[in-house]
Amino acid sequence: MKTAFLFPVLLISLSAVGQNQPQGKPEETEVWKPVPKVVAATGVFTAPPSDALVLFNGRDLTQWVSVEDRTKPAGWKVADGLLTVDKKTGNIETKQKFTNYQLHLEWRVPATISGKGQVRGNSGLFLASLGKGDLGYELQILDSYQNETYVNGMAGSIYKQFIPLANPTQKPGQWQSYDVVWTAPTFKPDGSLQTPARVTVHFNGVLVQNNTELKGATVYIGPPSYQQHGPSPIKLQSHGDPSEPISFRNIWVREL
Repeated sequence: MKTAFLFPVLLISLSAVGQNQPQGKPEETEVWKPVPKVVAATGVFTAPPSDALVLFNGRDLTQWVSVEDRTKPAGWKVADGLLTVDKKTGNIETKQKFTNYQLHLEWRVPATISGKGQVRGNSGLFLASLGKGDLGYELQILDSYQNETYVNGMAGSIYKQFIPLANPTQKPGQWQSYDVVWTAPTFKPDGSLQTPARVTVHFNGVLVQNNTELKGATVYIGPPSYQQHGPSPIKLQSHGDPSEPISFRNIWVREL
């Protein structure tokens, strides 16, 4: 998610969305304590089950499009079996839309990563993309290995909502894994919320979100809220900070 480092850029992007963006300072929704305990983990790296849809096969981006223009292909770099963020081309999301699913994703922060806090390997897995920019429900991706930041913005957090139960982040240069079970929110005919979104997340095999009930879509400033939507793409964030771009591999999904 965006940081104070990119505050002017974020304001520009949000102004195009509408005038209902909550006002205030991003620091007002940052939580710094309690700090999740650090636990050692080896990671869980699994081949896709027989009924999974492979979203990244190490060869191409046929399952992905540009968020800014869904008629255009995703512009990130594919080489040596890896998908690497191209910060000049913006966020990408799946062609297919999903409701409830199981997702596996592996990500790696460069061993040479620089910066600190939120400008250190920042990206995000949006469990349901709700449009251009950073709209949706974000599971934070960040180098959280000996890197202090607000704890509801560290790896494994539901951004600005829920702190992870533990910090199993491995050193930069090592592969990390997310295994996610996502239950989408449902809405009444009048558009009001019927049941909230829920998510369970294993981070490197360690449970960090346990059937967590989301308060709404994740936002940089102000409180979260729900707006009616249907099936949605899965989005990967191209964060605009100056640190080295991260890479992904072995991404697959099973619809539930």
